[in-house]
Amino acid sequence: MRITEAAKRLGMSPRMLRYREALGLLPPVREQGAHRRFGPDELAAVAQGVELEKRFDVSPAELAFALRVLSEPAVAAAVRDLGVRIGRIQAPRRALDFEKEKALRLLGPRPRR
Repeated sequence: MRITEAAKRLGMSPRMLRYREALGLLPPVREQGAHRRFGPDELAAVAQGVELEKRFDVSPAELAFALRVLSEPAVAAAVRDLGVRIGRIQAPRRALDFEKEKALRLLGPRPRR
């Protein structure tokens, strides 16, 4: 089906579907004539995205960025570093830190009985 019919079935405007496409929230399928055709899989993907936006109270742009974070390791690392810096994410413990803490506990003073 064409974009106007798909938009009607999804309860949104064709413009909103084009916006979602520009954000990368639609599967990359097009006809030879550059017109997008929507089938059951494309409709289901858009509906799933809309459901996630409602459930987690995010915008289409925020959902698109979340997908980018999941698919691009450099972006994920930069976002993780920011989260640690601003205190939203706890810095991961390194294995050496764990071993150091364990050794200090073993070598430290023993409680009296």
